[in-house]
Amino acid sequence: MSFLDLRRTVVVLTGAGMSAESGLRTFRDSDGLWEEYSIYEVATPEAFRKDPELVLRFYNERRKQLLECAPNKGHHALVRLEEQFDVHIITQNVDDLHERAGSRNILHLHGELRKIRSAGDPSYVIPFDGEVKLGDTCPKGYQLRPHIVWFGEQVDTIEVAESICRKADILIVIGTSLQVYPAAGLIRYADRDVPKYIIDPGSPAYQSNGFIEHIPMTATEGVPLLVDRLLAE
Repeated sequence: MSFLDLRRTVVVLTGAGMSAESGLRTFRDSDGLWEEYSIYEVATPEAFRKDPELVLRFYNERRKQLLECAPNKGHHALVRLEEQFDVHIITQNVDDLHERAGSRNILHLHGELRKIRSAGDPSYVIPFDGEVKLGDTCPKGYQLRPHIVWFGEQVDTIEVAESICRKADILIVIGTSLQVYPAAGLIRYADRDVPKYIIDPGSPAYQSNGFIEHIPMTATEGVPLLVDRLLAE
């Protein structure tokens, strides 16, 4: 048995607060990107059917914004955890900042902004950094759309995420209100006795009768501190 086989498993759940300090705005920001539009106008299948050009423009702007952002101290701190732990990141974010920071095991629950897919052929998914326009199609002739799980669509990776959480020896939740399901329910799949840490300046919505520590800090403040503690142990 190798040293790698003996490492404890750390599962990290990340939400919008993980990337906020990199300059990525969210729908909930008061000064958010395209704040005049609600999520139901740009982030649902119904919105895409009603006004596909508007939805495509919205995600083109988000993609452009992402390319101008960089990983923050929180992203980089999680990479350091891999020195001593088997780290698995499950993210609600559609950015690639975990990847760019150097983390290796990342599961995206809600899709990836730097990819696009066919609206009629789910198997057609490709990397993409440009602008998608109405009339751009896949080889089968279907309109191309963002590779994003919109509100009302099924989260295909949720069962994989549940399986990962069951293996956790330590669970860390960063920058999420734990109010958006099914992602909010993932914390329940970790064993009751598994140490759980929630890093968020707000009050966590989840209550547990097991060990749970709330660290009321932002990602760039709280993640490096917790990583230092875990590595020291």
